[in-house]
Amino acid sequence: MSKKLWGGRFTKSAEEWVDEFGASISFDQELVLEDIDGSIAHVTMLGKCGIISELETDTIKEGLKTLKEKAKNGELEYSVKLEDIHLNLESQLTDIIGPVGGKLHTGRSRNDQVATDMHLYLRNQVNLIIELVVEMQEALLNQAKQHVETIMPGYTHLQRAQPISFAHHLMAYFWMLQRDKDRLTESLKRINISPLGAGALAGTTFPIDREYTAHLLGFEGIYENSLDAVSDRDFILEFMSSSSILMMHLSRLAEEIILWSSQEFRFIELDDSFSTGSSIMPQKKNPDMAELIRGKTGRVYGNLVGLLTVLKGLPLAYNKDMQEDKEGMFDTVKTLVGSLKIFAGMLNTMKVNKAQMESATKNDFSNATELADYLSGKGLPFREAHEIVGQLVLACVKKNCFLVDLTMEEFKEASHLFEDDIYKVLNPVTAVQRRNSAGGTGFEQIRKALEKAEMVLPQVTESVK
Repeated sequence: MSKKLWGGRFTKSAEEWVDEFGASISFDQELVLEDIDGSIAHVTMLGKCGIISELETDTIKEGLKTLKEKAKNGELEYSVKLEDIHLNLESQLTDIIGPVGGKLHTGRSRNDQVATDMHLYLRNQVNLIIELVVEMQEALLNQAKQHVETIMPGYTHLQRAQPISFAHHLMAYFWMLQRDKDRLTESLKRINISPLGAGALAGTTFPIDREYTAHLLGFEGIYENSLDAVSDRDFILEFMSSSSILMMHLSRLAEEIILWSSQEFRFIELDDSFSTGSSIMPQKKNPDMAELIRGKTGRVYGNLVGLLTVLKGLPLAYNKDMQEDKEGMFDTVKTLVGSLKIFAGMLNTMKVNKAQMESATKNDFSNATELADYLSGKGLPFREAHEIVGQLVLACVKKNCFLVDLTMEEFKEASHLFEDDIYKVLNPVTAVQRRNSAGGTGFEQIRKALEKAEMVLPQVTESVK
């Protein structure tokens, strides 16, 4: 005789290894608090609607509260034979309050129950992740405020292109994170919907009040279709997609941190608490945390592709395949939370080598565009100016010198439009300072950008709360 809570029509039990393969309790115990909260709301509704008595309602609620305290204290034990978090909790509830615990499952299925759990879980975690994104933005903003007039090479193709402000570079990531935050905030509209009461797929014959349970759990509404309610995992896919984009942004900055901290660049130095050494080379200081974040990006991408693949051929409504929706979701949350915390710490403690950055802007041709703009500003068509400056760069390469080393006679030979002020124009600080178009690297524009950023953060922080 089967001891499964669903085992009434079965005449034999599965072997132990089959139970272990099919069970999800090893990972879905992560949902224990959400499952209990959902059950408290459900039984409250059953009592309100007269489906169970007031005494039964109170008894079940007290039993659930006892389980919640045990869960918070790490005192619950889970059994593979009971498959998942739902049956484990129901069994332990019955042990505490007796057979009346079996009435808890009236008017619902594990299908809508687990969907509710995941909506509650993601709502909590997405709000946490948004707060951590804000903390990382604050770290970027704090560094940027200190380095408005710190000059560094800007790159395209990883080749020096034009001098820029280090603050300008950092704030590019601030606004990337702002878009990430917007995506996560927008996704809460799809996460904060209640599937509870949809049953296995077709609803229930009991006179339940789904809007009431949605209200108790803080949901903004209910799924309008019971089939959709139990089969939808779009909200998880959307979270994983937004997470993948966020991790991509973190990985890009991690790559730059790794480059900047190398001996070849020496633009920054990471704090010892975010670096590691070598077991054989005593001199090493490795940016391991940045490298790990760069590496962990792949697992977040993999979680998204994995769930997309699980769902792509599933007929309505629930299928056992959907048990595979949880581990990737949990892993993505854990990876994001850890990466954001690490990054905020790295940025807050990072030392910037201003002299090295500025030096790197002087021994190159990143000021060449300034010459072309100079000539164009005096009426020469830009394409002609570009050609003249290109020839000057070629001459410098052959002479093993830089543009600032050319004599006034050499400039005049290239174009009569050059005047003595050209040497000031070639200064990297001047080059940066003059780029005051909206969103540019000019100091005035950066200060405006910092003011806008400070206005954005409190508004977003307030909306998260």
